[in-house]
Amino acid sequence: MLSAAEGILLSIATVEVGLGVLGNTFIALVNCMDWAKNNKLSMIGFLLIGLATSRIFIVWLLTLDAYAKLFYPSKYFSSSLIEIVSYIWMTVNHLTVWFATSLSIFYFLKIANFSDCVFLWLKRRTDKAFVFLLGCLLTSWVISFLFVVKVMKDGKVNHRNRTSEMYWEKRQFTINYVFINIGVISLFMMTLTACFLLIISLWRHSRQMQSGVSGFRDLNTEAHVKAIKFLISFIILFILYFIGVSIEIICTFIPENKLLFIFGFTTASIYPCCHSFILILTNSQLKQAFVKVLQGLKFSE
Repeated sequence: MLSAAEGILLSIATVEVGLGVLGNTFIALVNCMDWAKNNKLSMIGFLLIGLATSRIFIVWLLTLDAYAKLFYPSKYFSSSLIEIVSYIWMTVNHLTVWFATSLSIFYFLKIANFSDCVFLWLKRRTDKAFVFLLGCLLTSWVISFLFVVKVMKDGKVNHRNRTSEMYWEKRQFTINYVFINIGVISLFMMTLTACFLLIISLWRHSRQMQSGVSGFRDLNTEAHVKAIKFLISFIILFILYFIGVSIEIICTFIPENKLLFIFGFTTASIYPCCHSFILILTNSQLKQAFVKVLQGLKFSE
């Protein structure tokens, strides 16, 4: 049985999951319809479809894992389900982070304005940058897959030998966790770097525009400020996602603390939910489609 606080947190997480699925499904459908209409898929459309689709899967995996651990822990840990979920989770999590990283770098190369020769070289060769990112994805996935296979085999052996101290088990688990997610962590750092550099570029440009019009904030300045707010919110949500997932994994060693585990689940679910609606409200194409849907629902009443 869950306590009142645990039940409330789990209810909030469930609502976040539902909204996340709806928001990301909407993003994927709008871009797929645009693809079918124009018989052409733009880079931004491809990245949005991939990001939305992968986040739908990640949300369902988070939910399956959370509910199984909370209500069916003995069956979950004693069956091969945990191994299957681990492999699927590793793949989908890599894809989710890769699409988010690629989207961040795409915006950075298209919008940012730096005189650095490396940046200018990359700006003229955006396609090559994505080939490099694709190589990073495949390399990190292969490394992570090999480590997951190793951890699963070691786990089956250690399951029959409980004489080792818990300290060493935790230490080994931490080392394995870092190596398994080294690719994801690298992509995450690339995302943060691209976002911070883009924020700096937009901030400099907005300051120049303000000084050029005697402090009057015109429409372009407002657009830059909105873009900065969007990037800051994305960084915060992205960090919260990693914190939430880390808390869930830490709770492997303290399964009795359900409140902390549900808190991690709730925190991790904020990112796919909130960021999808931020994308809808800041992307003109998605916003127009969303307004049409709302108008259609209003007239149908």
